[in-house]
Amino acid sequence: MGIQDIIEGKRQWRAHVARVKALPPDYQIVYKEMQKYLFKVGPVDLADGRLLPGIVDFFETGAADGRGVLELIGPDVAAFCDDLIKDSRTYADAYQESIGAKPGTDKK
Repeated sequence: MGIQDIIEGKRQWRAHVARVKALPPDYQIVYKEMQKYLFKVGPVDLADGRLLPGIVDFFETGAADGRGVLELIGPDVAAFCDDLIKDSRTYADAYQESIGAKPGTDKK
């Protein structure tokens, strides 16, 4: 990764953060919780840059339609996030594979 790639990545991230800050306050709170959750347990390919901007697009549309954020995602932020990433390989899956367990099973 060259210096130009780093500069471009930072420019894109700043533009993304500006879009989040333009959302209504309740949307911002929920977005930050979703972001925190996804960074913690989310998909390995989260860094490819499509999921979080897609959420902001979804939220911008909902806000423009005058809908509350919980009308869009429901009362359980984690469940909504889990549904978004259900078909993606997560860090938890990678960890389970590294210790020899099958993802989705308890190894005792």
